[in-house]
Amino acid sequence: MQRTRWIELGGFVAAFALVHAVLWWLTWTSANLPLGDVTITYRRWIETGHSAHFWVGIDGEWVYPILAIVPMAAAALGGTPSIATGWMLLMVLLDAVACAFLWRFRVGVPMRSRPVGRTAPGVRVVWWWLVFLLALGPIALGRIDTVATVLALIGVAFVVTRPAVASALFTAGAWTKVWPAALVAVLLLLRRGHRGPVLTGALVVTGLIVLVDVLWGGAPYLLSFVTEQTGRGLQIEAPLATPFLWAAAAGASGAAVFYDQDILTFGVSGAGTHLAAAVSTPLMAVVVLAGVALALWAAHRGARRVELAPVLALLFVAALIATNKVGSPQYIGWFAVPVVWGLVAGSPSARRFVPVAIAALPTAVLTQLVYPGFYDQVLTLQPWILVVLTVRNALEVAALVWAVVVLVRMGLRGPDVAVVPGRRVGARGPGAVDARGDGSLAR
Repeated sequence: MQRTRWIELGGFVAAFALVHAVLWWLTWTSANLPLGDVTITYRRWIETGHSAHFWVGIDGEWVYPILAIVPMAAAALGGTPSIATGWMLLMVLLDAVACAFLWRFRVGVPMRSRPVGRTAPGVRVVWWWLVFLLALGPIALGRIDTVATVLALIGVAFVVTRPAVASALFTAGAWTKVWPAALVAVLLLLRRGHRGPVLTGALVVTGLIVLVDVLWGGAPYLLSFVTEQTGRGLQIEAPLATPFLWAAAAGASGAAVFYDQDILTFGVSGAGTHLAAAVSTPLMAVVVLAGVALALWAAHRGARRVELAPVLALLFVAALIATNKVGSPQYIGWFAVPVVWGLVAGSPSARRFVPVAIAALPTAVLTQLVYPGFYDQVLTLQPWILVVLTVRNALEVAALVWAVVVLVRMGLRGPDVAVVPGRRVGARGPGAVDARGDGSLAR
């Protein structure tokens, strides 16, 4: 048994190295500058800080929360000319750390020949994440989102055993790229009996970041990332922009793709685009609030909170992507966190999330085709790549719909209670699954 484990570990290390070698190669050789944000934008920010002593987020407004400057500066420790190499090395290291934390978790399938609640050893969840990274391509390493996603994935490993640590990691991710704040909200809503530690973890990290920022003189711009992008229009890859892209491809009057000099990205113009951009944020808020209401209703009806949590996390992430006026390709990497959470939350949750995990792979592949693969053809509105983009966007919406439907079903099903000789198994689950040895998080 010990020999088998070492063989599996050796195989995974080899696969990890191979996948990241491929991603490294694609990052340097693919068209459309998949590492452009690092070599151009991040580099300029760090150079300006060193040469002009003007640090974004501290001496002026910035589009990211302040903690995002830390990995950018770390990547440039060898000098800004080598920031690309430094960035790639840092991202590979972070991925390796995440894999180390996720290594013990498996997806097992209940066996009739085993005692009630027992599962087969199953497949390690971290293998899925490795395949997902390869499917997503260079963008999986080429943006600041990688840092936030890794922090969130490590946080998932502590959701049950150390909710304060999980909350702290999610909060650190939120101060890097905002969206992991939704995961803290999931814990506060559904970790009954542990809201104190969850709140403590979030407040301690936030307090430390704010204190350091204020001491450095950045207090006036601490929350500038909240308002920096409020006035932007529809980015061409956003689901809400899809009909307008097709209108532009059909030659509709006023419909066109343009480059926004202020936010350094491509948008779409035409009749209705301003309305769609204005509606996106209220729509997102409505969907998120509806998800909260459904999750709390399902919990009140007796659904297991440990199984509700990853579904609500998926709903939040899908809402942030599908209803967003921004459609950056790196956003697809966010899906890894709720999917992994769902796969490690016990056998019932794993069975529920397997279709989502499978669907996430073509979503990632289609994203890689759009960017960096054939982004130049998206800009020239070639019909075939617009079909690819439309299908990708439809899969994002499908993930949101799936999460809503599952929450409704869990609520309608009512209390999930099983009777085992000598004991009653209720909403708190059939005992500590980690203690059963299958490495899942269903407690």
